[in-house]
Amino acid sequence: MPTSDLIFRRTAPALFVFLWSTGWIVARYSADYADPLTFLSARFACAGAVLLVYALIARAAWPATARDFGHAAFSGVLIHAMYLGGVWIAVAHGVPASISALLAALQPILTAAFAPLLLHERVGAKQWLGIIFGFVGIIVVLSPKLASVAPGQLGSVTVPLLINIVGMIAVTAGTFYQKRYIHSGDLRTVTILQYVGAIAVTLPVAYLVEPMRLEVNATTILVMLWSVMAISIGAIVLLLLLIRRGEVSRAAQLFYLVPPTAAVLAYLLFGEQLSLLQISGMALTVIGVALASRAA
Repeated sequence: MPTSDLIFRRTAPALFVFLWSTGWIVARYSADYADPLTFLSARFACAGAVLLVYALIARAAWPATARDFGHAAFSGVLIHAMYLGGVWIAVAHGVPASISALLAALQPILTAAFAPLLLHERVGAKQWLGIIFGFVGIIVVLSPKLASVAPGQLGSVTVPLLINIVGMIAVTAGTFYQKRYIHSGDLRTVTILQYVGAIAVTLPVAYLVEPMRLEVNATTILVMLWSVMAISIGAIVLLLLLIRRGEVSRAAQLFYLVPPTAAVLAYLLFGEQLSLLQISGMALTVIGVALASRAA
């Protein structure tokens, strides 16, 4: 294996998990100053503009056919607009972050279940065991927060909860769609088209359902910069590379590590405490991901 490929395989998954986990921190920081879809629309526009300048300077190749343009844009609707939009709307309208994170962690289960049917990928017994370990670990990590949710709270957020579930299903579908239809091409231009598709959905919906509040201050500027450069460009490009270079089901298993990593970041930045039970759950999740990823 070439040295560059070896370095990528060893570092890219951990870097992706860290960058993607900061999305929960970003959502918390921005909630007081911006409406969710309005912020996401601005974020997609900024990320697309930065990539467009880079692609033009580098003379990156664009998709060859109108169909390829359409595939890239539609994958952006699934991965960016519907998934991120669903999560941010749900959290903004009362779905507890712990419930939302748990729903996001279900994505590898759906991916592993449908990978054999849709992409003919083999998911062996060891991978399934790792998936189960990872899911149990997620439940253990989030159990203290889940226990603190009032019994009547979920009833008042039924629609946002369903929107969150739709977002989780959308990113699962987007992962398959990416693997099936966008297995080649320059990732810079593909990602630009994905943001075009995403903003074509989020901006009109934001105009219809939100006051489109976006306060300009130091917090929102810093949050936007991190969201664009680290998450919308860095994390997304890493995810697309991981999907392109490996199996969809294995790339999806990295999402198991996102809630525990986000919990650690919340502890460091906001002082949220972690119990010994939660730390044990994180360890179980890491073991599950390692087992599932290394299994044949």
